[in-house]
Amino acid sequence: MSWLGLPLLLLALLGAPLFAIIGASALLGFHTAGIDLQIVAIEIYRMGKMPVLLAIPLFTFAGYLLSESDTPGRLVRLSQAWLGWLPGGLPIVALLTCALFTAFTGASGVTIVALGAILVPALATAGYPERFNLGLVTSSGSLGLLFAPSLPLILYGVVAQQVAVGENVSIDDLFLAGLFPGLLMIAVLAAWSMRQGFVSRETRQPFELQKALSTLRESWLELPLPFIVLGGIYSGYFVVSEAAAVTAIYVLVVEVLIRREITLRELPNVVRESMMLVGAILIILGVSLASTNYVIDAEIPTLLFDWINSQVSNKYTFILLLIGFLLLLGMLLDIFSAIVIMIPIILPIAVGYDIHPIHLGILFLAAMQIGYFTPPVGMNLFIASFRFGIPVMTLYRSTLPFFFLLLLCVFLIGFYSPLSTWVLDP
Repeated sequence: MSWLGLPLLLLALLGAPLFAIIGASALLGFHTAGIDLQIVAIEIYRMGKMPVLLAIPLFTFAGYLLSESDTPGRLVRLSQAWLGWLPGGLPIVALLTCALFTAFTGASGVTIVALGAILVPALATAGYPERFNLGLVTSSGSLGLLFAPSLPLILYGVVAQQVAVGENVSIDDLFLAGLFPGLLMIAVLAAWSMRQGFVSRETRQPFELQKALSTLRESWLELPLPFIVLGGIYSGYFVVSEAAAVTAIYVLVVEVLIRREITLRELPNVVRESMMLVGAILIILGVSLASTNYVIDAEIPTLLFDWINSQVSNKYTFILLLIGFLLLLGMLLDIFSAIVIMIPIILPIAVGYDIHPIHLGILFLAAMQIGYFTPPVGMNLFIASFRFGIPVMTLYRSTLPFFFLLLLCVFLIGFYSPLSTWVLDP
């Protein structure tokens, strides 16, 4: 078996599609074990019957519609009118806007591209240094991954339910569990921004009630979105897939029919671009679930746990090593691929160390989101470098203060589990 995997490793190094490598490894594993290869097709079919999977294309479509409209600009103007008078007010505006936008798009790179052109010049005009501005926008691009209706949260819940190790993982609980860790990260960066506001020659915007109310009226159609999603789910009116359908229809009506910022001619392109992302996620998920069955049948997580436990007997040492591994993983893989490939292996090991699956999920996403801008090869560093026309070495230096601040937050999330597991208390 080991030598048969060498061609797959070579194909991966040569740039073969990830789903093909995962699918081939699953087929190879089942063939070696003497199991009928129809099991792979059965697993993909079983995945297609999961009701919660409907939420992924619907939320993605809604997020892409928002990104193609003037919603980012409206959110920035709204936040600036209400918070611009604070020391560090404009950076706080950037943090909140990026977090909200990423929560709906599920893609931090989209946030940097969509909001970067608005926020970086605005921060420069307000008197903030270039290095701070670049670091803030690059690092804030991934902050929303812990907030509902984040696609990575949904995807983690789907994969964890299929692995079925430890206590049951509810996507509703995951939405709540990410709230305090996500707010912690925003609060820490907001405090750093306020400090920067005091030391910089910041041009603050005085609070004007008329302007604030004007921006509120301008954004009144988008403001109900978080309440539709969370209120509908936790009031019991919607399940996650129904909330996604209502959100997609609402955004479609608002942006295409009412505001008319996306024309009917442009709509097919938005559908195509959003579904390309969804297709990539679902095909990787399908073959990964088949591969997961082989991994579990072969007791690979059990063997890994036994080996790791012989080297690391302490739960907190394991968490420390896990954080380091996830930072490295975040640099090398996009978050969707990392979830479907690694969670079936990591989750049983973490449960063996008495780590709750919800705690693991929030820690996994929190660490992965800062892996996106971890030097030297974090994906968002290169997206920001291309977007702003700035050498990537400049972005390394710009993001370091934000990296260390968020890393402290990740340690706190990892070592203080009640931040995420409070939802489990009766």
